Amino acid sequence: MAARDRATVRRWRRRLADEHLEARTYRELAGRRAGGEAEVLNGLAAAESRHIAHWEQLLASRGEPPTPGRAGVGSVLLSALARRFGSVFVLALAQRAESRSPYADDADATPAMAADERVHAEIVRGLAARGRARVSGTFRAAVFGANDGLVSNLALVLGVSAGGVGTTAVLLTGLAGLLAGALSMGAGEYVSVRSQRELLQAGAPTSAASDVAGALDVDANELALVYRARGMSAEEAQERADAHFTVPSGTPAVVARPTEHELGAEMGALAVGGAWTAAGSSAAFFAAGAVVPVLPLLLGLSGTAALALACVLVGAALMVTGGIVGVLSGGPPLLRALRQLLVGGAAAAATWVLGTLFGASLG
Repeated sequence: MAARDRATVRRWRRRLADEHLEARTYRELAGRRAGGEAEVLNGLAAAESRHIAHWEQLLASRGEPPTPGRAGVGSVLLSALARRFGSVFVLALAQRAESRSPYADDADATPAMAADERVHAEIVRGLAARGRARVSGTFRAAVFGANDGLVSNLALVLGVSAGGVGTTAVLLTGLAGLLAGALSMGAGEYVSVRSQRELLQAGAPTSAASDVAGALDVDANELALVYRARGMSAEEAQERADAHFTVPSGTPAVVARPTEHELGAEMGALAVGGAWTAAGSSAAFFAAGAVVPVLPLLLGLSGTAALALACVLVGAALMVTGGIVGVLSGGPPLLRALRQLLVGGAAAAATWVLGTLFGASLG
């Protein structure tokens, strides 16, 4: 019984330490933000303080000092990242930590605490989603660029090597693939993002309705049709349109002129990022990924040793990028990393086989 009691006290201290770290993490994140987001994060920190009080009371009931124990690795990592970065990456980790709270299965945690953690996960999910939307264009370009650089240049190096050419030719081919791919990725990303933004701008609301609102027929105005075209129901559109018209007693109809912001409030915003930012990010990350397969050759290795090291380095890099995508998307990082490795490895292996076949046929 004594051993069981000691284990229980250690668990309480660990929970207390985790709560202290989570509260500090939210306060540090709040210190890096302003306005509504800071208020939300401070509110989360206050909620964690209630949980701290719960574990302190349990320790006091056993005559134990309210001293935190050793926090879990995840809580320590989250707190350290919050102090150094305070970015959407940390919010994504916090979302994952909240969604995996052990309180639902902990007999010493109250049902209210378990419910709190579920709500906290949704709150952090909302904050993380807003952060993801702000960086989605650049992040997408960076991830795609890095993975394309890793896989395409490894496949190029393996394919040419399998064809039987010398080390110098393989190195030149890899460097040419790096430069050509980076320039191509940058140009393609610029055109893609620019075209997408132009499509969005073509569907964005203009001030046309605002400019003529004062001349609309009060009895049969078409302002409601503007709102209907933007996705509102007939009732909502009519109520919104009617709100712009006031007819004081004994005076002519006067139009409460709607602003362009009001008319366009229902249009959804799609975060695509800036064209130049996305192009630069894509090109830079492609080059960073594409240099990995040629590093062994640049270091003077050749033959099987160079190719084996290139495969190991690229595989590790693919798992890192896959894990980062998993964290930011709220998914399991290991599964995302393995998926990235499997897809990239399959592409490189296919190119190796084709290079071998072509080399044999040409020889």
